[in-house]
Amino acid sequence: MRWALAAAIALALLALRTTASWQQLDARAFDLLSTFAPATPRAPGAVIVAIDEPSFSALQQQWPWPRDVHARLLAALRAAGARVVAFDVVFSEPGPGDAMLAAAAGRDTVFAADESLIETPQASSLVRTEPLPLLLGRGARAGIASVRVDGDGVLRRMPGYPDGFTRVIARAAGAKPRETGGLIQYFGPAGVYPRISYYQALDPAHFLPPHFLEGRIVIVGYSLQATPDLAAGSADAFETPFTLRTGLLTPGAEIQATILDNLIHGLAIRALPSWLAAITLLIGAAGAVLLSGGRRPALRLLGVAGTILLCMLLAWLGLRFGRVWLSPLDAAAGLAAIWAGLAIRDYARELRLRRDVQSAFAQYLAPEMVERILRDPGLLKLGGERREMTLLFADIRGFTSISEAMKGDPQGLTRMINGILTPLSEIVLAEGGTIDKYMGDCIMAFWNAPLDQPDHAARALAAAEGMERALPAINAAIAAQMPASAAVPAIRIGIGLNSGECVVGNMGSAQRFDYSVLGDAVNVASRLESLSKDYGVPIVIGEATARHLPDAELIEIDRVAVRGKQESIGVFTPSRFRSDPTAAVL
Repeated sequence: MRWALAAAIALALLALRTTASWQQLDARAFDLLSTFAPATPRAPGAVIVAIDEPSFSALQQQWPWPRDVHARLLAALRAAGARVVAFDVVFSEPGPGDAMLAAAAGRDTVFAADESLIETPQASSLVRTEPLPLLLGRGARAGIASVRVDGDGVLRRMPGYPDGFTRVIARAAGAKPRETGGLIQYFGPAGVYPRISYYQALDPAHFLPPHFLEGRIVIVGYSLQATPDLAAGSADAFETPFTLRTGLLTPGAEIQATILDNLIHGLAIRALPSWLAAITLLIGAAGAVLLSGGRRPALRLLGVAGTILLCMLLAWLGLRFGRVWLSPLDAAAGLAAIWAGLAIRDYARELRLRRDVQSAFAQYLAPEMVERILRDPGLLKLGGERREMTLLFADIRGFTSISEAMKGDPQGLTRMINGILTPLSEIVLAEGGTIDKYMGDCIMAFWNAPLDQPDHAARALAAAEGMERALPAINAAIAAQMPASAAVPAIRIGIGLNSGECVVGNMGSAQRFDYSVLGDAVNVASRLESLSKDYGVPIVIGEATARHLPDAELIEIDRVAVRGKQESIGVFTPSRFRSDPTAAVL
């Protein structure tokens, strides 16, 4: 049953994992783990020259700036020792100063190109925007700087263009881009790369330390808090996995620097196939079934939580040292969902068991004993078990006369017998006894089951004496109900008590059973009840029970032979019921 339920939940999860919501949760798991103690290059691979607010103030010019300003920047950076200068700006339209920028650009210069998907009701078209051909005339190169964000707006995926912007930068710097995975490894939030303002880069000797740019790759791009012109690249900032922690966007130029280091150092992350993730989900489902087999819910929950943490640790180790991504979400979801499903099923089963126990035992156990069993079902062993027990048989004497007097009123007779048995039963229950059954006008009860009662014999004797003391009140109630002319003898009672080893448990058929007791001690108790009439005492106690009552005031009234036994046994009664012994055979 557990495996069938787990299989159903696992199939539902396999269908659910194809949804956008699941993919977003999976992506957030990547964000969380990939930003925890990430792998980093020895040193940042690029310096950012930021087109920022201080530069707008220093230059006192509106965007777009004349191209000769960029030509001056390029010359200044080259003079400061920059190895490669890459403009993360698309110069696709003619503008003032183009000739000067074209003259300054060389093989150490990279310009950004753009590729965008244009969606219309009629069709979709891919449009590529290149820099002016004039700018590439002296050996400068162009690369596509476009990136694709995921559905939740976070940039996680490496661009796949063979002539991508960062690949062209790497080649211009003399490095060989590595063919690595499809997910970007970020090294920190915005600001992790060294950054200087554009106006500072125009005069490195004045604003920068000596040799600061020597041999470095420089990426020029927007880094604006409040863009003065929407065309100036207000959208050139992106959510990254670190945005979940910091709430900050990362400028596009810094994104390109990150992608460049991923390519040069082989730090990009390869996502493992989705079928492998599905297998981990099934493994998690199987693990949940195995972990749900324990008896203590707290330990089961601890095992599931520990296993989920282990899945997260393994996923992080794969990221950190293997450069692969296998989401822990699949295995964790399989574990958590199936464990929860099985826990709910077990809880429902426990509630049903509690109801069954309550309905079964409330009829013949004291309420406090039923409550103890409900609090700790382990106290109850369903099925047969051997126990040392004390049995009580109580038979009502004189009820035949009452039945004859009320034969014309069966409903009244039923009410009367219930009026007799109810107070006697309450006395048994008050002493912690279990009522086995009612046999006409006879009550059978026992002690020391289903709960342990070391003083079971004393409890049974207390119940027997309590029943005897209740007779005057019962007779008074009967007399009040009988016609004044009816000559009905008073109700008397005969009680037999005996102790011995018995088999107790649920007995009967698969469709109908009772919690009952079997054994020779039961038969002896029944015979002792019948002897009470012969000895003229209301309570007859067997020798085995008397041995459990060393402090009780009992007198031995006879020794009798028991069928099936070679030796006779002593029979006793409380000392206040003295009577002449009479020989009897049980």
